[in-house]
Amino acid sequence: MSVDTRQHSPAHSSGLSCGDKASGRLLLDQITDKWSVSILFALCSKPLRFNEIKRSMDGITQKSLTQCLRRLERNGIISRRVIPSSQIAVEYSITPLGRTLEAPFQALFNWTIEHSSDVTLAQATFDARAAE
Repeated sequence: MSVDTRQHSPAHSSGLSCGDKASGRLLLDQITDKWSVSILFALCSKPLRFNEIKRSMDGITQKSLTQCLRRLERNGIISRRVIPSSQIAVEYSITPLGRTLEAPFQALFNWTIEHSSDVTLAQATFDARAAE
C-alpha cells in the first residue's frame, strides 16, 4: 500500500501548485526590487513625470528607470499618460491595484524602523563570531 506524501509536502500545503508559486515569486521579485519600491513610494503622494521620478531616485539610470516603469505598468501597478504639449511629457501614477500595496509596504517600512536596532545588534554579533 503506497502513501500519497504530496498532501504533506510544502508545495501542496497552501493549495498552490508549483507553477502558481513560481509566478507569484516572479511577481514578488518585480514589485519588491530596489527601484520598484522607491518608485511606488515616490508616486504615492501624486502623479509624477518621468524626469521628476528620475530626480527623486538617487543613482538610477534612465534605462533602469524605463525598464522598471514598463514592468510596473505591464503588471497594472502604475499607469502611464502622455501629456501633449510643446514637448511631449509622460506622467506616471499609481493605479487602484497599485494602491493596494501601500499598506503592506508601509508595514514593512515600519518593521525596519522598529527593528533596526535589533538587526544592528544581530549584525554585530555575527561579525564578532566571524572574526574569531
